[in-house]
Amino acid sequence: MVIDFHTHAFPDALAQRAMAVLKDNIPEGSEMVSYTDGTADDAKRVLSAAGIDRAVVCNIATNARQEANVNGYAISLIEKGDFFTPLGSLHPDSENIESELDRLSAAGIKGIKLHPDYVRIPLSDERFDRIFSILEERNIFAVIHAGYDHVSPDKQHATPEMIRAVIDKHKKLKLVAAHMGGFNRAGEVIDYLVGSNVYIDTSLSALRRGELEKLHKILNSHNPERILFGTDTPWSNPVDELNFIRNAPVSEEIKELILYKNASMLLGL
Repeated sequence: MVIDFHTHAFPDALAQRAMAVLKDNIPEGSEMVSYTDGTADDAKRVLSAAGIDRAVVCNIATNARQEANVNGYAISLIEKGDFFTPLGSLHPDSENIESELDRLSAAGIKGIKLHPDYVRIPLSDERFDRIFSILEERNIFAVIHAGYDHVSPDKQHATPEMIRAVIDKHKKLKLVAAHMGGFNRAGEVIDYLVGSNVYIDTSLSALRRGELEKLHKILNSHNPERILFGTDTPWSNPVDELNFIRNAPVSEEIKELILYKNASMLLGL
């Protein structure tokens, strides 16, 4: 059993345009390329071929106006069967946070995705603090982008230090910091997040060969019950991401926790 806790897909009518915009943000020479056409059906094809049994789809509201439509798409993915487990999204400027969470919860959605770089608001902003307080009260988990992102190369809006401040304040919050706690910030993850209550996902680790030793240190030092396998499909080859875990210097028991057991617990499967 393998559960991928970090994938992306877009409505069929928007997928081509969305992928074109996202590709434009990737600098020339980057190893990050697209492995799907952006649709859910193509994501399922690629992920299934890699041996992945279930995919968490991280939907993102990049402005408050599109929040309801993004969450509508998330809810629609439930109709595609058990392969997809969608997450909703909230925007820090939204006036409808409570009602959108009511709508998502009524549909059976248990978590949301936040992307501070896409909304250009640092995680330390009080608007995020409000969201985290509500999520903590409702026992709804959040996945956040962490570390570097091509969309905001000069300013990172969710650093490991910021994430540590959030989980220190919101002690009951279930927070998943993507990309091993911070893309291209492995040293800071070791300093600030290893051993804390934060969950991390392993997405895009296969592209970080220059940080391999530090990534292995994170896998060996962090609470093994708070590590989740992820790919960030379509932006990395899921086979390579699986091999990163399968070849990692951790026990088979820990690999099982990472590949599906921890995700099953967090998703209530």
